[in-house]
Amino acid sequence: MSKSSVALVTGAARGIGRAIAVELAKSGLDVVIFDVIDAGETVKAVEAQGQRGLAVSGDVTSAADRAGVLGRIKDEFGRLDVLVNNAGVAPNVRADILEAGEESYDRVMTINLKGPYFLTQAVANWMINERPERPEAWMCIVNISSMSAYTASPSRGEYCISKAGVSMATRLWAARLAEYGIGVYEMRPGIIKTDMTAAVTAKYDKLIAEGITPIKRWGQPGDIARAVAACVRGDLGFSTGEVINIDGGYHLRIL
Repeated sequence: MSKSSVALVTGAARGIGRAIAVELAKSGLDVVIFDVIDAGETVKAVEAQGQRGLAVSGDVTSAADRAGVLGRIKDEFGRLDVLVNNAGVAPNVRADILEAGEESYDRVMTINLKGPYFLTQAVANWMINERPERPEAWMCIVNISSMSAYTASPSRGEYCISKAGVSMATRLWAARLAEYGIGVYEMRPGIIKTDMTAAVTAKYDKLIAEGITPIKRWGQPGDIARAVAACVRGDLGFSTGEVINIDGGYHLRIL
């Protein structure tokens, strides 16, 4: 069994997920990256922090792939202490909800909500089974949602609905797992500088300059990563189901 705590981070080949993986390695965790694209650079960044890194190729929407990554973790580390559900996608094409099709809806909802839901189920059962052997170990699950969980964007309705679902999933798992000492948290990023927002940089530059967020700058992946690390360290050990807004104050709705 690994002497270090072990984290599984989905969608960590780049962007927010990569930042989270590296930050957790800085906190002393070994990190497994589960992604559909090559995560070799993230593994190198994790190992540069002196921790073990492992990339497992797979799709969070596939039951076989979910079982496969957990099998690899059991074989190579013998434990799992942290799950970060970060993998997610936006619609390929923004479309008015009066016109948006079922294919995009099914794709976004399956990747953003269904896949993480059932991965959490499998991980939670593993953690529960391990609890008698490691009664003092800190275990937690962190979901990466979005300010779109409560902000209506009619040109990407499927994304907003999926993130609202992630928020409820966080509450459900928090309520169910509290008796086992497993913390569950939701990170709610705002306008973050990633590949996902690259196509709308000019739009958000203008909105930020005009004061859409009280803190007038873009968020960076590291802003989310540091908040995740606090939960993973157990700094919020007497909280569960907590929503952490990492959005420059967008949620304040200032008049």
